[in-house]
Amino acid sequence: MTILAIIAGAIALWLVFTYNSLIKLKNQTLNALKQIDVQLKRRHDLIPNLVNAVKGEMKFEQDTLEKVINARAKAINAAQSGNMKEAFENENIITQGLSKIMALSENYPNLKSNEQVKQLMEELSHTENTLAFARQFYNDIATKFNIAQQTFPNNLIASALGFTSSELFELPADSKERENPKVDLTI
Repeated sequence: MTILAIIAGAIALWLVFTYNSLIKLKNQTLNALKQIDVQLKRRHDLIPNLVNAVKGEMKFEQDTLEKVINARAKAINAAQSGNMKEAFENENIITQGLSKIMALSENYPNLKSNEQVKQLMEELSHTENTLAFARQFYNDIATKFNIAQQTFPNNLIASALGFTSSELFELPADSKERENPKVDLTI
């Protein structure tokens, strides 16, 4: 009987330890996602200011500006409805559009010399870097959480208690950011 009690106690301790570990990783994943939200909110707040500042000068780039504005609205709606996959996809569209706007702004001398545009570009660049680090951290902790749920014997507890895998932030397969950069060093 005492051996059965010891085995039952060991199993109970293991269950408690595993459950607590999964909860800890789940909360860390949610926290990392909220850190991304903070940076996305900052970026979403900067986008209208940047678009307004460059709209007059970048007449030929209206399509890019409109794509960024539409993706921003879709990303906000998707995040509010809890559809993280759609939100992530729209955030990728925003990232691509902002990169294009930042690169194209180099071709517009009036924009290059405009202090407001310079400041907005610097703030956006800083926000994009911070966002990249936040996404990387989120993916790291979400991967740990997913692994903890999927490895034996934790998977028995995780599935029984309704834990689900976290979506990872990734570039779409057809993203231009996946292409190798073309470097031309000819003079």
